[in-house]
Amino acid sequence: MIFMTDAAGALTYVSPEWHGLTGQDSRNAVGQGWFERLNAEDGAVLRAVIKEAAQAQAEFVVRFRLSRDGGGSIWAAAGAVPSYGPPNNTFLGFLGSITELAPGGSETEAQGGLGRFVPPPPRPSTAPVSTLDLVADHLLIAHGLIEVDGGKSALAPLREALFRVGQEIAQKMTALPAPAMIETGETIH
Repeated sequence: MIFMTDAAGALTYVSPEWHGLTGQDSRNAVGQGWFERLNAEDGAVLRAVIKEAAQAQAEFVVRFRLSRDGGGSIWAAAGAVPSYGPPNNTFLGFLGSITELAPGGSETEAQGGLGRFVPPPPRPSTAPVSTLDLVADHLLIAHGLIEVDGGKSALAPLREALFRVGQEIAQKMTALPAPAMIETGETIH
């Protein structure tokens, strides 16, 4: 599932699959609302990774637990690439992907840091439902794999394509009725 943040790392969009995975309406997840669905122990790790990535304007990867509606939790992997746009190639935030991890992994605590994210194959619970989200997912996978076998010269056009798809997703969001925003004043520390 696709997500987007602003330059400070606050969530500006998460695809509709978020609701099916966590039970939280995707509109209530914007800003800092999505932290309500993180395992309490994992929030600090995720905040630190996003803060570091925003300061460095660098790719990041993180593994963490999400609480489900009705109890229980699942492990998820997320990663994102920085997005730049006008004017002057300004850092706008991140475009990323969240994928539910298969049960039975060896994770015991959240972890993450700066680095290249290669999304695992989507599971049915996080498979994109919109064409634009599917395109963004594939572009993120290509971005993560591009340097494995070379092809570094294709990285700039690929980042441009990610930016354009992010713009299209943002346009699609503005066409929807405005959600009730959560006024917390909280920023990522």
